[in-house]
Amino acid sequence: MGLKRALDRMRPLFDAGGRFERLHAVFEAVDTFFYTPEDVAVVAPHVRDGLDLKRLMIYVWIAVFPCALFGAWNVGYQANVVMADLDILAAPGWRGELLALLGFGYDPASISACLMHGFMYFLPIYIVTFVVGIAWEILFAAIRNHEVNEGFFVTSILFALILPPTIPLWQVALGITFAVVIAKEAFGGTGKNFLNPALAGRAFLFFAYPAQISGDSVWTAVDGFTGATPLALGTAGGVAAIVNGEAGGPLAAGAEWDAWLRAFVGVTQGSIGATSALLCLLGGLFLLITRVASWRIVFGVMAGMVVTSLLFNALDGGVNPGMGLPWYWHFATGGFAFGMMFMATDPVSSSMTNAGRWIFGALVGFLTVVIRVLNPAFPEGIMLAILFANLTAPLIDWGVMQANIRRRNARGLKYD
Repeated sequence: MGLKRALDRMRPLFDAGGRFERLHAVFEAVDTFFYTPEDVAVVAPHVRDGLDLKRLMIYVWIAVFPCALFGAWNVGYQANVVMADLDILAAPGWRGELLALLGFGYDPASISACLMHGFMYFLPIYIVTFVVGIAWEILFAAIRNHEVNEGFFVTSILFALILPPTIPLWQVALGITFAVVIAKEAFGGTGKNFLNPALAGRAFLFFAYPAQISGDSVWTAVDGFTGATPLALGTAGGVAAIVNGEAGGPLAAGAEWDAWLRAFVGVTQGSIGATSALLCLLGGLFLLITRVASWRIVFGVMAGMVVTSLLFNALDGGVNPGMGLPWYWHFATGGFAFGMMFMATDPVSSSMTNAGRWIFGALVGFLTVVIRVLNPAFPEGIMLAILFANLTAPLIDWGVMQANIRRRNARGLKYD
């Protein structure tokens, strides 16, 4: 209560006419971080519920936190395994010095060693993401004289989790700048953006600096090591390539199940927090139960992916190995589950109507498989699929509403 009284005493200095009026946005950001705002919503986004925007963002944070924690461990584990195989005694640069100073080794069997090693990569990425992004948010809030919106807290963690651990920090700063300035603030801020900001920032980096965010050398935090992700192997060589590595060949009994289970749990190379389909499902289930995410979009994405995969499986003639990849491998590899549960369900950039959400989700699932199979240069098809669906979401809702109007008119219920 002492902090609340101190903030209340300071408020007149930052309100209109106060000495620090121009810093009102900064004061509101601090005040609403600790306490629920007393005023009601006057601009988008509006939540038609007792659930305020801050609590909604907290729910998403809770849902995605297990992915972040597991992702940090997995980054360290993948690096420690490779270091053990190559007889590398220490991680390079300041990370190795700090780990040695803290007394952590590089044993892949040690949870603490893997977790700390992974945090050495994840924390700098998230810190840069948060500091640069919040600076832009505060700048726009000060210029427009409105509060700093809580939406960035979700954007920051989602953006950091869909990056490779080895990405240069200056590129992280550029990516989040694009996400906040171009994909969101240019259109009015949170609630008015038509693209998912985190995915837009990653897409910018993907096309501007492909060498640092794609290929086989960016997913494991060991200098000079190259290793393809299961998704890249699968779209290029099918299930056999995933299970046996690039050599392919016949599958041993039970080998496919073991490989799929590892992919489903997330003990594979990939983006920091998007490898574990299991944890994505658990976090997404929490969002569905709390009604933060739309179950129609989730089931639509899943249905679109399964149907399209089965269609390609039926058409598979052995020419394109990706066409024979079963739907459950599409689900467990890459960032499909992460995109389905946390990205496609963004309430701002997805469809608003109930029927439109089914169509929107099915479009995402359909395009994901099409991009993965027909254009292996972009194996992580879920990113481009969601962004394209974001562009069509208003058209989908317009079509749904026009169909409803025609049905009502046919029943004699005319609109004025």
